[in-house]
Amino acid sequence: MKKNVKKVMSLAAAGILAAGVLTGCGSANTADTSKTEAAGDGAKAQDGASGEKKTLKVAMECAYAPYNWTQPDDSNGAVPIADSNEYAYGYDVMMAKKICEELGYNLEIVRLDWDSLIPAVTTGQVDCVIAGQSITQDRLQAVDFTEPYYYATIVTLVKKGSKYENAKSVADLAGATCTSQQSTIWYNTCLPQIKDANILAATASAPDMLMSLNADKCDLVVTDQPTGKGALIAYPNFRLLEFGGGENDFQVTDEDINIGISLKKGNTELKEAIDGVLSKMTKDDFSRMMDEAISAQPLAN
Repeated sequence: MKKNVKKVMSLAAAGILAAGVLTGCGSANTADTSKTEAAGDGAKAQDGASGEKKTLKVAMECAYAPYNWTQPDDSNGAVPIADSNEYAYGYDVMMAKKICEELGYNLEIVRLDWDSLIPAVTTGQVDCVIAGQSITQDRLQAVDFTEPYYYATIVTLVKKGSKYENAKSVADLAGATCTSQQSTIWYNTCLPQIKDANILAATASAPDMLMSLNADKCDLVVTDQPTGKGALIAYPNFRLLEFGGGENDFQVTDEDINIGISLKKGNTELKEAIDGVLSKMTKDDFSRMMDEAISAQPLAN
């Protein structure tokens, strides 16, 4: 929910790949649903001259399990990461594959760091970002979003034996030393709601956030539920706290926890095409896919 949503551990850190591998909007290989043709059960996006499928370039960190992560092979259906010998998988990759299958696109995964994702969309370097981003008003000033492809909730992670492990509300976290990932609602919106909190500098990534907790650099971290559930697999000494979403919980808006796919402003054809795919799915479908991603993440094996 990286103010937007976040994230959890991956076996590899996200890297900024050369922007030259990306095509801009309107290039011959960029997804353009205005040229989509009906074919069989789904829409086939094909180049009018060559008849070849177009490629949907999707950016993500590849370091935010269970949303997305990096792995060394194509097990579980992982997809190659552009300009690397590594592969990406996770909930976001599963969703990207489904969208491309339905619309008849080839899929290319582009690995970028978190703060580079929105600029990559706005400059037309990629077609969209599928990376656990919350649909916030701030973000909507720069990009358009699809309908939500996941609905997240806020959780708190502490270590077993912590004086906060039996907390029942945000009020019970008073005085805690805490941190979370930079540029997320967890850090910018949630942590300031803890009374007398000692808020440390934000971490660069979700894995860094979790390592800070594990190394006792803080008492707790705040994140979203999928990230928290994934963390419990990698760190069995963690405990996940949920406060029920009412007045005892962190106060967030729907825009903070509704997760969408960002696109360049004005790319209505692609937005409508992706929304058409998402409209056929339910919250239960999303939950089943996320559970599958959590079970498949590298540190779960």
